[in-house]
Amino acid sequence: MDIRKIKKLIELLEESDIGEIEIKEGEESVRISRGGKTATNMMYPPQYAPQPAPTVAPPAVSAPTTDATPAESGSSSLTGHIIKSPMVGTFYLSPSPSSPPFVEVGKHVKVGDVICIIEAMKMMNQIEADKAGVIEAILVDDGEPLEFDQPMITIV
Repeated sequence: MDIRKIKKLIELLEESDIGEIEIKEGEESVRISRGGKTATNMMYPPQYAPQPAPTVAPPAVSAPTTDATPAESGSSSLTGHIIKSPMVGTFYLSPSPSSPPFVEVGKHVKVGDVICIIEAMKMMNQIEADKAGVIEAILVDDGEPLEFDQPMITIV
């Protein structure tokens, strides 16, 4: 898109009461909005900032880790295939809080079945089973933050 067209769009936006304008030409698109809209958007990150605060509360997170200890006590039997997190993000067992989980311990999965979602940078990434088998253990609690390469689920 020509820079002169973009400048004209900015001038049009400044001269009118329009708050935002989006133009698409073929596969190119431009969205221009007034500063007031961006200021409103700037308010969202502080609302999300309290979410890391619960992750700063490891006592609450470490309590489920003790629940995971029985699974880890079976970790000597965790000889199955371990599915590790391909990214940093937040682990979810279901597509929404009211939906049933994708997998449960003892459930049979096939290659390509969605086993969880990892939210990273506001994107929901479906993670698929790369091995067929039975879910032996779910090593992460729903809503828990994940590190890259952290074990999530074992399949036998």
